[in-house]
Amino acid sequence: MNEFVSFVVAGIVTGSIYAVTASGLVVTYNATGVFNFAHGAVGMFLAYLYWQLWQGWGWNPVLSLVIVLMVVAPMFAVVVERLLMRPLYGSSLNTMIVVTLGLFLVLYGTTATIWNQTVTRDLPDWFANDQVAVLGVNLTYEELITAGCAVGVAVALWALFKRTRIGVSMRAVVDDPSLASLTGARTGRIAGFSWMIGFMLAGLAGILLAPGTGMSIQILSELVIFGYAAAIVGRLRSLPFTFLGAMILGIGESLAVGYVPASLLNDVTAILPMGLLIAALLVLPQGKLDVGRVARLRPPRVASFQMTLVGGFVLVAVTVLLSALITGNNLYTMGLALTIGLAALSLVLLSGYGGQVWLCQFTFLGLGSWAMTKVDGGSSVLGVLAAIGLCGVAGGLLALPALRLRGLYMALASLAFAALMDSLFFTNASVIPNGSMTVGRPDIFGMRFTTDRAFVVLVAIVFALCLIGVGALRRGPFGRRLVALSDSPAACATVGMSITRTKLAVFILAGGIAGLAGALYGGMSGNVSFSQFNFVQSLVLFVAVALAGITILTGAVQAGIGLAVLPLISQHIPSVSGFTYILFGVGIVAVGRNPYGIGLLYSYLGSWWEGRRNGLGAGGKVSGRPPPGANEPSLSQKVSPVG
Repeated sequence: MNEFVSFVVAGIVTGSIYAVTASGLVVTYNATGVFNFAHGAVGMFLAYLYWQLWQGWGWNPVLSLVIVLMVVAPMFAVVVERLLMRPLYGSSLNTMIVVTLGLFLVLYGTTATIWNQTVTRDLPDWFANDQVAVLGVNLTYEELITAGCAVGVAVALWALFKRTRIGVSMRAVVDDPSLASLTGARTGRIAGFSWMIGFMLAGLAGILLAPGTGMSIQILSELVIFGYAAAIVGRLRSLPFTFLGAMILGIGESLAVGYVPASLLNDVTAILPMGLLIAALLVLPQGKLDVGRVARLRPPRVASFQMTLVGGFVLVAVTVLLSALITGNNLYTMGLALTIGLAALSLVLLSGYGGQVWLCQFTFLGLGSWAMTKVDGGSSVLGVLAAIGLCGVAGGLLALPALRLRGLYMALASLAFAALMDSLFFTNASVIPNGSMTVGRPDIFGMRFTTDRAFVVLVAIVFALCLIGVGALRRGPFGRRLVALSDSPAACATVGMSITRTKLAVFILAGGIAGLAGALYGGMSGNVSFSQFNFVQSLVLFVAVALAGITILTGAVQAGIGLAVLPLISQHIPSVSGFTYILFGVGIVAVGRNPYGIGLLYSYLGSWWEGRRNGLGAGGKVSGRPPPGANEPSLSQKVSPVG
């Protein structure tokens, strides 16, 4: 019995850390309507800053804590809220998610650059070997402080929301900012105050978690996954239920340490947050169908069949030409660019056209590579088909939460799935021995593509065919249904469209394309390791496609080139080890007000050129030709009802 109590008490301590970080998420979301995906990265960055002040520069630990939490965190929050988040209020959910992901990458890359990750660091305890008995269990002073922090945060937030005017105003602002402002509430100041509280709680959670983690940026950044699993239990609204979810996680993890066999311990602790999240999502009431919103910018034009055909031909021709001129590592980089671009194309279909936020694309690449190795010796076209089939099925299973829940919850579920696969699948020695696997190249009608040059041309042909196919889908009835579903699910349901069938179909298609990309990605590399498929790479890919243009086909090509080439550039800038993360993060933050990314510029240039060529009459006067999109059918015309 004493052993059980000791594990429960230890779990309460761990749950206290999760409660603190989840509370920060709930406060920010309640007051601003923005779910901060960078919350864990904020805690990680502030924990490193605390280590620098205390261990690096020898400052007093209490003074360092006060400076980090009471000075740096609030100032940092004000800057982020004023410069990044305030212009986004009222924007689409996808835009807000992408910008917070950009902030995550900036902090991740900046931390990796400032604090060299090859150097081992640790945050020591304040009190060495000092313990006190609680319920017959010896607890260190640090563990008591951690539990005390959770209790203090709970009491302070309860008093803030229930007993203070600003707390009541914070709850009112997210429901109706315009109405709240009419009653005298200063919405800008309230939003800034909520971000300050969120950043302070993120920093506190990061500092409490840091001892014993080796200051791992990935472990500290993943803190948000445990946090939002607890926050979902509280439906991102209720602090008491959020604390309950955190305690379930903490105690469950502690009991697993005590009673689960060592061979299964890592699997069970990895499943806990995902299992709690799924259970909470199943209990949540079905989300309301969104109505359409006014578009601030004219979307890019839909590529015609002629344009996609010419584009595919140019892609293959340029690949053939360059592959004849370059060799070695440069040829390999071009092959990676094409395979990653193919993975990005699945995001164009699912996220760009369908409006679903999917944050686990590199996980599907890993599944595709793994399936390729397991069929017929890893060098058969059957392996490619297995990769497509496995990932298509996985995409369909992952679509199940999206069938009843909307927007944010889908993003959370896909990110949790990516983190779960990192811990449960890719690092499992029985699945991937020695942390790496050898992937062969398909034998197609006797052609083995053993040389990099031949395989790169094959990948280019496959990529071009997929570009043409996705373009045809976009122009057809299915593509119009996807866009209509993204614009206004309520209108789609009104005209009789099967939302469930459409969502399930696009998830399966996108998963199959990602599996195909994974098989080719593994074949191009020859040998891949689990570190290539971690969840951070999926975030980078999503941000890269959003930056290049997630609603246009060329966005996939540009994203693939960027993700393959930028790491080579960063090798020549060794002082900035997080160059790729920082560049993509800054880029997406810079275009945060533009949901169409850089691709919108290309569309406008194309429209301008077409106008110059066809739309100007004699004397430079504009002819009577209608502007692009003027003859575009209405929503009711776009959507063809299905059973």
